[in-house]
Amino acid sequence: MDNNKNEWLKLFAVMGGEDWWERKKLECEERGVEIIKLHASAQPSRQIKLNNEIKNFGQVYLRLLIQQEGEYYHEERIMPYLTIRNNEGVRLVSRSKQNPGTELNNLSHPYQKKDSKRTTRFVYDRFAAVQYAERWWNSYNPQYEIFEVDCTNYVSQCLFAGGAPMHGYPNRSQGWWYQNNQWSFSWSVAHSMRWYLSGAENMLFSKEVESAQELNPGDVICYDFEGDGRFDHTTIVVAKDANDMPLVNAHTNNSRHRYWTYQDSLAWTPETQYKFFRIGET
Repeated sequence: MDNNKNEWLKLFAVMGGEDWWERKKLECEERGVEIIKLHASAQPSRQIKLNNEIKNFGQVYLRLLIQQEGEYYHEERIMPYLTIRNNEGVRLVSRSKQNPGTELNNLSHPYQKKDSKRTTRFVYDRFAAVQYAERWWNSYNPQYEIFEVDCTNYVSQCLFAGGAPMHGYPNRSQGWWYQNNQWSFSWSVAHSMRWYLSGAENMLFSKEVESAQELNPGDVICYDFEGDGRFDHTTIVVAKDANDMPLVNAHTNNSRHRYWTYQDSLAWTPETQYKFFRIGET
C-alpha cells in the first residue's frame, strides 16, 4: 500500500486509530479484497478563537483503490476533525465516532399514519437516482435544507431525483415530502423512513427483501447499529462489487462506493441489524 507516515498518523487520529484500521482489515479479509493504494489529505474549513484556545475544524479526504477478483474501484470517504491549540500544545480530536445517522430529536415521531389509496405505480429511473447520488455525495444541493445528520435527507433527494412522488403535505407524520422549506419525518429521519418503506400504503412502492444481494442500484438500506429497534442510518445503493454485493453512498460521514455492511464504521456493533428495500417494484 502506497502512503507516507505523516498521512497515516493523521488518518489514524481522525478515524479512530488502530480500532478503525482493524475493522477495515477485517472487512477486506472477509470480502477477499485488497487495498492497493490509499491517499489521505486534510482540508481545513474554519477557525474559532476563544480565550486561550484556537479551534480549527476541517475534514480528511480519504480515497482507497480496491482490487477484487481482477476488478478495481475507488472508495471515497470524508471524515471530520477538530484540532485544539492552547498553552499545552495542539490536540487532534476525532469528530467521526458518533453514529453516522442518529436523529434523537425526532425518534418519537416515526411514520405512523396510513396514506390514502396509492395511485398508479411511478416509473423509477434508477439511473437518475444514482446519477444524483454521485453528483452530491460530497456536497449539498442548495435547493434543500442541510441537516447535521443528513443521511436520510440525502437519500430522499436521490429517490425524488429518480421520479419518486412526494405526498402527504403538510402533515409531517404522514407521507413522504419536502415542500415550502418543510418536510415529513420520513424524508429526514432514518427511523421514520425505515417504517415508511415498510408500510403497505407507501407511494414509493418499496418492497422489503431478505438479502443485500437482491438489491440493485437505486435501492435503499436502513441500519440499526445497536440492534435496539431504533434505526440510525440510511444509504443508497449506487453499484455492485465483483461478488454482486452493494456499494453505497451516504451523507453525514460522507461516503462513496462504501461496502454496504459498514463494518469498518466505529458505529457498527455485532448487534447491527439491516433492512433492505427495493424501490418502485412491489
